[in-house]
Amino acid sequence: MLNNLTGWHAVLILVVILLLFGAGKLPALAKSAGQSARILKSELREGATMPTPAPDAPSTATAESSAEPQPRVSSTPPPPSTA
Repeated sequence: MLNNLTGWHAVLILVVILLLFGAGKLPALAKSAGQSARILKSELREGATMPTPAPDAPSTATAESSAEPQPRVSSTPPPPSTA
């Protein structure tokens, strides 16, 4: 599909992008694209190093939901008794 593109096509595309976004927005656009690419690469690297759980092992969400609920601890002191 892109085999027929020549250098003139690339120049024309760059001119159209410059007209649409303006010269002031292009550096910010390039910086944002670079940051997004770095984040994507780091997430892919992090995901590749994480072990995957076995298919027959129960997930942590079901194990936590079946456990008995923990009592809530109030951070406020009880009111003084009036006896």
